Amino acid sequence: MISAKQITMFLLLLLLALPVKVCIPQQADPESTFLEEADTKGKKEKKRDQKILEMNEMFFISLGINLLNVALIILLIYYPNYRKLDYIFTFIIFNLVIFLLTFVLKYVKLSVGAAFGLFAVFSMLRYRTQGLSIKDLTYLFIFIALGVISAIQLEYYELGIIHGLVLVGTFVLDGNVIFKQERIKSIQYENIEMIKPDNHATLIEDLKKRTGLNIHRIVIGKINFLRDSANIKIYYYD
Repeated sequence: MISAKQITMFLLLLLLALPVKVCIPQQADPESTFLEEADTKGKKEKKRDQKILEMNEMFFISLGINLLNVALIILLIYYPNYRKLDYIFTFIIFNLVIFLLTFVLKYVKLSVGAAFGLFAVFSMLRYRTQGLSIKDLTYLFIFIALGVISAIQLEYYELGIIHGLVLVGTFVLDGNVIFKQERIKSIQYENIEMIKPDNHATLIEDLKKRTGLNIHRIVIGKINFLRDSANIKIYYYD
């Protein structure tokens, strides 16, 4: 759940960003009022026609490029590395909703500050039932950013270059190309005598034999002398 303080901050951002316009009532002439209403109606119909024409093939091509890049990042990088299906739905829906929201905001008279305030509300979202890791939050931000960039409807080659840079950068940094994929597990170790600094190498070898994992370093956490056990975080490569 989002706290009341976070909601209040978001509302204040919107209030500060919205333009204030003071209207002074004047004596209206019936004839001029009729002409103004007719002119306003004609402008509204013209704008409505223009809005419909704006959703052309460029909209669908931009959406297609966006969804294709999202699918490539998930299928080639995120899922092979982390094997998590829980967040894939969230990533895709966030990306799609942000794309549509940004596209719609182009036709809504809204100040830049209010748009940024509306975008900032997503940075306040947190899942209280299960904490998101820093990697998952990074991927979520990537998909949100891709949705915003795609909805601007840049030229095809510009949009392709930006999406390509994001895809290549993500693959290089998190695709086991430069850095190995490191895993972390937290275990309870029952032989407290082995956690002494002198037995550090022996402890790692014992953990390797017991777990069958390629452990390269460990971090000793909470120690329970009553139960003769310790909480140890093991770091290993696949």
